[in-house]
Amino acid sequence: MSKIVHPYAHRLVTLRDWKSRWFADSKKFAHELKADVVIREFLDKKLRGFYVSGVEIERNRKATRLIIRTSRPGMLIGRGGDGATKLKTEIEKKLAKRGIEIPNDFKLDIVEVANPDADAAIVAYSVAEGIEKRLPYRRVMKTAVEKVMGVRGVKGVRIVLGGRLGGAEIARGEELKKGSIPLQTIRADIDFAREKAHMTYGDIGIKVWIYKGEVFGEKPAGTN
Repeated sequence: MSKIVHPYAHRLVTLRDWKSRWFADSKKFAHELKADVVIREFLDKKLRGFYVSGVEIERNRKATRLIIRTSRPGMLIGRGGDGATKLKTEIEKKLAKRGIEIPNDFKLDIVEVANPDADAAIVAYSVAEGIEKRLPYRRVMKTAVEKVMGVRGVKGVRIVLGGRLGGAEIARGEELKKGSIPLQTIRADIDFAREKAHMTYGDIGIKVWIYKGEVFGEKPAGTN
């Protein structure tokens, strides 16, 4: 039987790194994992609409670092950094409410995404935003595909929608693809994201794949 593997997990170590980077002994592991889940669930709801590409968590014995990647950092940082300070305080309150110990040295870094039109998570959210505004879904998909393919270095894009498209009584799927998406090739740099468009008649699922070419490692010294 065939298996469907997540494009990100399929390329871990080879092309990708873990989104949570830390090590804990058996006594603290469950506590740290719960903290990760609480932070991610909170930020998924809180930062919807801020064009967030991803959230990464790094920990060592003394400090915890939270990295938020977004195409609009100014919206998050706010005037004089007020937005970032407020967000950090809200995260700490959420952890305290769930009975999770707040780390002594907790840092929040907001990093700008250099090329948002080639980022699957941001493209998926822009599609969801268009559908939530009741724009024709085929036009939204076509516009997104043209934008992505216009970015230098992108070699393929695929967008799949599923649900009650256009308010239809029966759910169905719609797909638009341009270029190539070699999912079986591990060295293929494929960015993948899922998103939901929340409509009055139910959610519409969105999947986006963006292929940015193959990545080859450097040749070892002394080889031709």
